Amino acid sequence: MVIMLIGNKSDLDSRREVKREEGEAFAREHGLVFMETSAKTAANVEEAFINTAREIYEKIQEGVFDVHNEVRFIHFPYLMLSIITCDVRY
Repeated sequence: MVIMLIGNKSDLDSRREVKREEGEAFAREHGLVFMETSAKTAANVEEAFINTAREIYEKIQEGVFDVHNEVRFIHFPYLMLSIITCDVRY
């Protein structure tokens, strides 16, 4: 499964409580993909979906996801985007 940790509201950098490095470290420790985004400015929003799709595609190519195995597909759809958002506290 591909899980992306999103640090949102990156446009409010002066009010952040979670450092980018902390988010990156947490994601690395838990095997997640990490990005910061801003819906207000659209920064990295599209890239978040593209990067998630890229990770899924790479796992398919590596044989981690078997798109031909109907049972596995039901449990782990290869196009399922698992996104965890981490709202910065203000």
